[in-house]
Amino acid sequence: MTEQEQLRHDIDQTRAELGATVEALSQKADVKAQAREKVDHAKAQVQEKAQEVQGKAKERPPAQLAAGIAVAIVALWLIRRRRRSS
Repeated sequence: MTEQEQLRHDIDQTRAELGATVEALSQKADVKAQAREKVDHAKAQVQEKAQEVQGKAKERPPAQLAAGIAVAIVALWLIRRRRRSS
Protein backbone atom coordinates (compact mmCIF):
# COMPACT_ATOMS: atom_id res chain seq x y z
CA MET A 1 0.00 0.00 0.00
CA THR A 2 1.45 3.33 -0.97
CA GLU A 3 1.72 6.26 1.37
CA GLN A 4 -1.09 8.05 -0.43
CA GLU A 5 -3.40 5.00 -0.22
CA GLN A 6 -2.62 4.65 3.48
CA LEU A 7 -3.46 8.31 4.01
CA ARG A 8 -6.80 7.92 2.20
CA HIS A 9 -7.56 4.81 4.25
CA ASP A 10 -6.79 6.73 7.47
CA ILE A 11 -9.00 9.62 6.36
CA ASP A 12 -11.90 7.25 5.58
CA GLN A 13 -11.50 5.55 8.93
CA THR A 14 -11.43 8.89 10.74
CA ARG A 15 -14.57 10.03 8.91
CA ALA A 16 -16.39 6.86 9.95
CA GLU A 17 -15.33 7.29 13.56
CA LEU A 18 -16.33 10.95 13.51
CA GLY A 19 -19.74 10.05 12.09
CA ALA A 20 -20.31 7.50 14.85
CA THR A 21 -19.23 10.02 17.48
CA VAL A 22 -21.55 12.72 16.12
CA GLU A 23 -24.44 10.26 16.09
CA ALA A 24 -23.78 9.24 19.70
CA LEU A 25 -23.52 12.87 20.82
CA SER A 26 -26.75 13.83 19.06
CA GLN A 27 -28.58 10.99 20.82
CA LYS A 28 -27.23 12.10 24.19
CA ALA A 29 -28.20 15.69 23.48
CA ASP A 30 -31.81 14.77 22.64
CA VAL A 31 -33.19 15.31 26.14
CA LYS A 32 -36.84 15.08 25.06
CA ALA A 33 -36.29 11.66 23.51
CA GLN A 34 -34.50 10.45 26.63
CA ALA A 35 -37.32 11.74 28.83
CA ARG A 36 -39.94 10.06 26.61
CA GLU A 37 -38.02 6.81 26.79
CA LYS A 38 -37.85 6.97 30.60
CA VAL A 39 -41.56 7.78 30.85
CA ASP A 40 -42.44 4.94 28.49
CA HIS A 41 -40.27 2.57 30.51
CA ALA A 42 -41.89 3.67 33.78
CA LYS A 43 -45.38 3.32 32.28
CA ALA A 44 -44.58 -0.19 31.12
CA GLN A 45 -43.35 -1.11 34.58
CA VAL A 46 -46.51 0.29 36.19
CA GLN A 47 -48.70 -1.57 33.70
CA GLU A 48 -46.84 -4.81 34.36
CA LYS A 49 -47.24 -4.32 38.10
CA ALA A 50 -50.93 -3.50 37.69
CA GLN A 51 -51.48 -6.68 35.66
CA GLU A 52 -49.59 -8.67 38.26
CA VAL A 53 -51.74 -7.18 41.01
CA GLN A 54 -54.91 -7.92 39.05
CA GLY A 55 -53.80 -11.49 38.49
CA LYS A 56 -53.12 -12.02 42.16
CA ALA A 57 -56.19 -10.11 43.34
CA LYS A 58 -58.14 -13.30 43.86
CA GLU A 59 -55.39 -14.68 46.08
CA ARG A 60 -54.81 -11.57 48.19
CA PRO A 61 -56.89 -10.04 50.94
CA PRO A 62 -58.51 -6.70 50.07
CA ALA A 63 -56.04 -4.67 52.19
CA GLN A 64 -53.05 -5.94 50.20
CA LEU A 65 -54.87 -5.31 46.94
CA ALA A 66 -55.62 -1.73 48.00
CA ALA A 67 -51.96 -1.22 48.90
CA GLY A 68 -50.89 -2.45 45.45
CA ILE A 69 -53.31 -0.10 43.75
CA ALA A 70 -52.08 2.78 45.90
CA VAL A 71 -48.50 2.07 44.85
CA ALA A 72 -49.51 2.10 41.19
CA ILE A 73 -51.35 5.41 41.63
CA VAL A 74 -48.38 7.01 43.38
CA ALA A 75 -46.06 5.77 40.62
CA LEU A 76 -48.28 7.27 37.92
CA TRP A 77 -48.49 10.55 39.86
CA LEU A 78 -44.68 10.70 40.09
CA ILE A 79 -44.32 10.03 36.37
CA ARG A 80 -46.72 12.80 35.48
CA ARG A 81 -45.08 15.20 37.94
CA ARG A 82 -41.65 14.58 36.41
CA ARG A 83 -43.03 14.96 32.91
CA ARG A 84 -44.58 18.31 33.73
CA SER A 85 -41.36 19.63 35.25
CA SER A 86 -39.31 18.74 32.15
